[in-house]
Amino acid sequence: MKRALFPGSFDPLTLGHYDIIQRGVTLFDEVIVAIGINADKNYMFSLDQRKKFIVDAFKDEPKVKVVTYKGLTVHFCKELGVEFILRGLRNPADFEFEKAIAHTNRDLAPIETVFLLTAAKTSYIASSIVRDVIRNDGDYTKLVPKSVRIEK
Repeated sequence: MKRALFPGSFDPLTLGHYDIIQRGVTLFDEVIVAIGINADKNYMFSLDQRKKFIVDAFKDEPKVKVVTYKGLTVHFCKELGVEFILRGLRNPADFEFEKAIAHTNRDLAPIETVFLLTAAKTSYIASSIVRDVIRNDGDYTKLVPKSVRIEK
């Protein structure tokens, strides 16, 4: 069984993330969306909220699992017996950053990173942009799946 781990903070889940996960399930038998826990980061959404956004978005897709983890992604992959890391690329800067991480991961463990280019219609969306739109009372609903709704 081919399984891929799609790691991130997902603060919040965006249409770009959603697209990569949807396309990932066509390539892998299972896509594990892994929400990394970083105590040094100040998140807009709690871990429970972020997990619920993803679980609700993929409630009808049995090939998607949602988990949380701490520490190095490759260590978590080894713990789960996962051989692939799935990553989305929006632009050349993403590629350079992700390439360095992929090389480091391959040095640490026998894990391959699979890159998917984001769809053109979502390539400009970043969680940081979504958070800024939310903070400034903009219409964030055009940037996230329906499962991401904020109670005011």
